[in-house]
Amino acid sequence: MAAGTVRIAAVQAAPVILEAEASVSKALRLLGEAAGQGVKLAVFPETFIPLYPSEVWAHEAARFDGFDELWTRLWANSVDVPGPHIDRFIEACATHNMYCVLGVNERESARPGSLYNTMILLGPEGLLWKHRKLMPTMHERLFHGVGYGRDLNVIETTLGRVGGLICWENRMPLARYEIYRQGVQIWAAPTADDSDGWISTMSHIAIESGAFVISVPQYIPRSAFPDDFPVRLPKDGPALGRGGAAIFEPLDGRAIAGPLYDEEGIVIADIDLNRTLAAKRWFDVVGHYSREDALYPPALPHPAAANAHSGAASTSPRRDTTNPGHTS
Repeated sequence: MAAGTVRIAAVQAAPVILEAEASVSKALRLLGEAAGQGVKLAVFPETFIPLYPSEVWAHEAARFDGFDELWTRLWANSVDVPGPHIDRFIEACATHNMYCVLGVNERESARPGSLYNTMILLGPEGLLWKHRKLMPTMHERLFHGVGYGRDLNVIETTLGRVGGLICWENRMPLARYEIYRQGVQIWAAPTADDSDGWISTMSHIAIESGAFVISVPQYIPRSAFPDDFPVRLPKDGPALGRGGAAIFEPLDGRAIAGPLYDEEGIVIADIDLNRTLAAKRWFDVVGHYSREDALYPPALPHPAAANAHSGAASTSPRRDTTNPGHTS
């Protein structure tokens, strides 16, 4: 487990909507700006390329007709992973000797028709990790397929152990636990959630994981949308996202940089990874403060299955407290 001081950043910016090439160029420019300030790990928002599929036009997406233009443009400007757009980021990471977590709409050109909400980790070594969001949130299911769960990984880098989850995956306890089990030190959380409640979620995860958390919500003002955007936008208020990029520390969960609202910017913090060791000394949810034997035995049956066999009305199986981990 790495220790020492690392400069990390949350890059809050709007994409060039429905234009992959221009969005990649903007992201690379911002990556260079971050590198110029000594940043070694930069995290971008959820589905930065080429746009987050918002609930504000989900009613259009749910129709059988009238949505083809947006879908076609979204597909055409989504990203193959690996692919030529990703190669440009790898080259930039090698040039700047840094790492980048990037949110994209991922497509598979060999199997057109489905998109995925994907987070990737890139570094001087290349493409290190690709994670597809396990469960698209509500309106996202009109756009994205489900992930498969075998990519819930933490990656050992020269900076430390990097992992994370996408948006409301961060509220899935078992998904979090899988990341915790792998000793995460730096947690990336690209998201579309700009609510005050999201800040509380990030603070909680920082404490629970014993890791530094980089949260990057969407910031997309109405002015970012092109005149030919093919779906109607709300008449009043921001079209999508006020931002709220912030970095949280593990001992007490407080924000040590940000949150930044209503503007583009790079939120930077210098973190001491020894703080993750100190946090885990106090509260190690997968170590000395864990009771998997009592709370999470692999053989624990699903309550519905247990009730079907026993005929019991209880909503959970009986537990034999004289033999932890055994159910009857």
